[in-house]
Amino acid sequence: MRERAKAFGIFGAIAGGGGAVGLILGGFLTEYLNWRWTFFVNIPFAVVAAAGAYFVIREPAGGRNRSPLDIPGVVLSTLGLVTLVYGFTRAETDGWASGTTIGLFVASAVLLAVFVAVESKVKSPLLPLRVLMERNRGGVYASLGLAVIAMFGLFLFLTYYLQIVKGYSPVMTGFAFLPMIAGMITGSTQIGARLMTRVAPRYLMGPGFLVAALGMLLLTQLEIGSSYAGLILPAQLLLWLGMGTAFMPAMSLATHGIEPRDAGVASAMVNTSQQVGGAIGTALLNTIAASATTAYITSHAAGATNEQLLQAQAMVYGYASAIWWAVGILAVSATIALTLINTGRPGTTTVVGSGDGAGAEDEVRIPVVAH
Repeated sequence: MRERAKAFGIFGAIAGGGGAVGLILGGFLTEYLNWRWTFFVNIPFAVVAAAGAYFVIREPAGGRNRSPLDIPGVVLSTLGLVTLVYGFTRAETDGWASGTTIGLFVASAVLLAVFVAVESKVKSPLLPLRVLMERNRGGVYASLGLAVIAMFGLFLFLTYYLQIVKGYSPVMTGFAFLPMIAGMITGSTQIGARLMTRVAPRYLMGPGFLVAALGMLLLTQLEIGSSYAGLILPAQLLLWLGMGTAFMPAMSLATHGIEPRDAGVASAMVNTSQQVGGAIGTALLNTIAASATTAYITSHAAGATNEQLLQAQAMVYGYASAIWWAVGILAVSATIALTLINTGRPGTTTVVGSGDGAGAEDEVRIPVVAH
């Protein structure tokens, strides 16, 4: 278990370092070439990653890659999630109560419900429901997905705020996000990875999400003249310190005690919950911010003497309104982590596996680690 914690700590450090390079490189590409290069630059990285995966990674014994592809599951899950995200996007222009928006949400619910029904029947499901139904893993996926909804929306708003309101260049904006990486690396390697062998996961994840919510709460005080050093910097440090602390035990717990045949699914679900949360967060919180901005302009337009100032005030008000929602979402993430996840300190707890082919549950005992 100690080696597992060390491995996840290294993973967090590499992810944080990659994030730092990406932020600065993205700023340089946008400022000196074209924003489209932020997409082109991913191609060589993807080629190298694909080659490395093909030549280095080997399928574990009992893996699922030789099973037939679950085409209905792929189609239903993709359509359901795309429809859900598109519904949030349409709410910005058509309103939450419009027939189009409601219809998209209903269609998404139906598609995802059919997906669940199909997954419970097919021989080789895309997402075996036994992976989700284990209480601790389900809690991890739910809490991480919600936390990322809050996190990705913030990226968008802070980028807009720093460049449009504060007048930062793309390169300056990239450097302004660097404290985020410092907080993430510190939380993951110095707190999460060090304590995950000694403390029950929920006692790292719950407080971690609450610390992140505190950082987000600071950002609800954004104003046109807010100081970077006085407000944005400490908020970023708190936000990412909390996220880093929560992410390490979450990722470890999501893949612990899983059978080899479900190992790929369990780890993929961690990434999927983050990607889906990011897509939903960007669409949902941007819609909330845009609606609040429009409402602010409508209510203050009559007495405004400076239209440019009014636009800036309305944008900042919209960002702050959406960030309040992000605070609430992080609080829900913390609540899920503290209540749904019930496994004890590693080395003293029995983790329930994902079951054999007949659906029975196997128990995987975690060896006690001497401290």
